Amino acid sequence: MKIVMPSSTFKKFLAGLSFLFLLSFSLTAQESDPANGKKLFNTNCAACHKLDKKLIGPPLGGVADRRSNEWLQAWIKDNNALRATGDQDAIDIFEEYNGMPMTPYPQLSEQDINDILAYTSGETAEAKDVAVAAQEVDPKVAVGKKIFQTNCASCHKLDKKLIGPALGGMADRRSVEWLKAWIKDNNALRASGDQDAIDIFEEYNGMPMTAFPQLTDEDIEAIIAYTTAGDVQQVAVAAEGDVLATPKSSTAWMSYIVVFVLLGLIIWIYVASNNGFLKIAATIFVLILTGYILFDTLMDIGIDQDYQPIQPIAFSHKIHAGDNKVDCQYCHSSAKHSKMSGNPSVNVCMNCHKSISEYTGPTTSEKDKAFYDAEIQKIYDAIGWDPENLKYIENYEQKPIKWVRIHSLPDFAYFNHAQHVTAGGVACQKCHGPVEEMEDMYQFSPLTMGWCLDCHKSTAVDLKGNGYYAKIHEELAKKYDVNKVTIAQLGGKECGKCHY
Repeated sequence: MKIVMPSSTFKKFLAGLSFLFLLSFSLTAQESDPANGKKLFNTNCAACHKLDKKLIGPPLGGVADRRSNEWLQAWIKDNNALRATGDQDAIDIFEEYNGMPMTPYPQLSEQDINDILAYTSGETAEAKDVAVAAQEVDPKVAVGKKIFQTNCASCHKLDKKLIGPALGGMADRRSVEWLKAWIKDNNALRASGDQDAIDIFEEYNGMPMTAFPQLTDEDIEAIIAYTTAGDVQQVAVAAEGDVLATPKSSTAWMSYIVVFVLLGLIIWIYVASNNGFLKIAATIFVLILTGYILFDTLMDIGIDQDYQPIQPIAFSHKIHAGDNKVDCQYCHSSAKHSKMSGNPSVNVCMNCHKSISEYTGPTTSEKDKAFYDAEIQKIYDAIGWDPENLKYIENYEQKPIKWVRIHSLPDFAYFNHAQHVTAGGVACQKCHGPVEEMEDMYQFSPLTMGWCLDCHKSTAVDLKGNGYYAKIHEELAKKYDVNKVTIAQLGGKECGKCHY
């Protein structure tokens, strides 16, 4: 039998093909993508970390400047294994956070972690720029605004009467010392015989103002500074969500060149080449590539990540949960006790918006004060509230607010909020992302079965104050020879748990 060796043309083709593939992969691996890093950060890290301040874990802004890339790669993929090697830094962090291990992420590739690190470095730059811009505003005014919104805004406005009088320029009408005494304990000031205090009490039909003895002189001086200066509009340095770090020069175009070269070679093989082996190899390659693309396309069906519908009212989670620190479960109270988290009724909105009829926070060119005021008016139109007379309109035909559902699981999947929030102690952000930063709510996570199972495999059962799982945890820990049992080991990957 005569063995036919591959022709020189075929050898050159294989060599060139190999080189192009290696070039493509090496270029892709070298490039860090901060935009992809932000998505990965929000999906995997944001529930426990922020960039600029401590949350459950330490702030991660500029973490690449404090640790080597090799150390961070090992720590993120499996911090338990790194600690077991005797690494002192890993042990110190574990002890600093009371023996609470970080969730390992073995599923993240080296490139994924590099992208995350690029994002953390980029956002640090953004934070610095914003901080520089903020320095142009008197810091006392900014502090006073926060204290005012927390303690005063429910009854007072700067420019007009609400429940109490307008407070804009109040330092021009009263002395600072009098204001301090009035704010801390107006009842005591009135009891001292102060005529101004008595007159105000009588003007408002004997309704005493809430006393604020917890406010210091510095706090009150900051409030006075804010009421004197009024709202200062700050110009944003960059659009929200933009990564300001200068990215590395993009080499994505090289990947496109590789693709076009491969496509050209395949066309040449079918049209111009007489080598039967090359045609068979090209056919196999095309079939494999087609199958991969088809499979990848089918797997994306029904995944609505980043879905962001237009709502009947532009409700901002950033303003409510972020700026004003409203607890998620104040509005979504059923999340603790039932399958559904529930949408709040308009009556829940009115608990605050009986007094808050206009917006006083920061604005943008797209969403100014008039925009937010109009959205608040939509609440009043739905329930029938008269903001001028501060009362409900009699015999008003109320209109339901038709919210558009964002997060939706297939009918064959069962998810219980109470089981996760109450029994599991899972933070809302774990699934819904950093809602406190979302101006417009969107689906943050993919909500796929694989995504749920990855969480179950990596999340340990929290036994603190949770005696329900104590006995079975002890038995399973012995069975699996581990200190902490994961949700998957507890039965969290059994089909029947979610598919009845």
